Amino acid sequence: MTLHLVGYFPAPDLPDDNKLTVSTVQLGRMLFYEPLLSKDGSQTCADCHKQPDAFSDIRQFSIGVEGLPGKRQAMAIMNLAWHHNGLFWDGRAPNVRDQALKPIQDPLEMNESLSNVIAKLSANKKYTDQFVRAFGDASVTSERVGLALEQFMLTLVSNDAKYDKWKNGQATLSDSEKRGRMLFFTEFDPFGTERGAECFHCHAGFNFTNDEFMNNGLDADAEQTDEGRWKVTQDPLDQAKFKVPSLRNVALTAPYMHDGRFATLESVIDHYNTGVKQSATMDELLQYNIQPGGLQLTVQDKADLIAFLKTLTDQTFLENPAYQKPE
Repeated sequence: MTLHLVGYFPAPDLPDDNKLTVSTVQLGRMLFYEPLLSKDGSQTCADCHKQPDAFSDIRQFSIGVEGLPGKRQAMAIMNLAWHHNGLFWDGRAPNVRDQALKPIQDPLEMNESLSNVIAKLSANKKYTDQFVRAFGDASVTSERVGLALEQFMLTLVSNDAKYDKWKNGQATLSDSEKRGRMLFFTEFDPFGTERGAECFHCHAGFNFTNDEFMNNGLDADAEQTDEGRWKVTQDPLDQAKFKVPSLRNVALTAPYMHDGRFATLESVIDHYNTGVKQSATMDELLQYNIQPGGLQLTVQDKADLIAFLKTLTDQTFLENPAYQKPE
């Protein structure tokens, strides 16, 4: 089985030890929508990663089975086949299979033990039959659960937005969308009249992310309450750095930032225009954002940027029946 790629997307570097198969992807899909993975049978992976919302959570913080909020905003799940620099906001999961098992065990999320998950799935003939199809025998293990979930999530590919159709010569951008694109991909010129928005430095390429961890100037040093990547690496240079998310389907994945502090795209653009705060690890690419007047974006500039960002919405991805709850 191979991923369905459209146009200019490069072939992903899929894991050699977990080749995609129809049966294993189907098992992962079943598990993604399975409430047995949670402590009380009330929650699934899909409850915090909804397909109509680009597999994101529109709540600031997801609520787990104990009624407790998570500590960070749930990231959207898409195009994980091209992420190779750690997953979650702090990169603590080295790969998708590892990432898939953590919410199951997190007390703030599904709050279940892997041993209980194995016992519940092993007692369910629907699942033992599918494990036979996927792995050749009915043995249910946490490793196999992770591998199956990994396979399904690797198939969640978003690459058919209006922007992609334009890149492939199948659509035309409006004047506002064109201007927003130019702003997005243009550097700010402090000595001239060019009002570039500088977005492309961090959100470049086909997936609109550099797959790095960066401090984007949300808080000054004294205001930081989440150490970000530092909690994983213990490197002072990683203080308050977080994974740069893909901007694909960004119009649907509010609220924004690791703590969901911004409810709208307008607020995000205002942050980068005039709201960036200096701190010890703030990325040097934001040097012009912290100058008086920031990037000097006008009301029209902001509207055009948002028009362009909306061209990254992929309706095919949002409605693909292969990603929906299995019958």
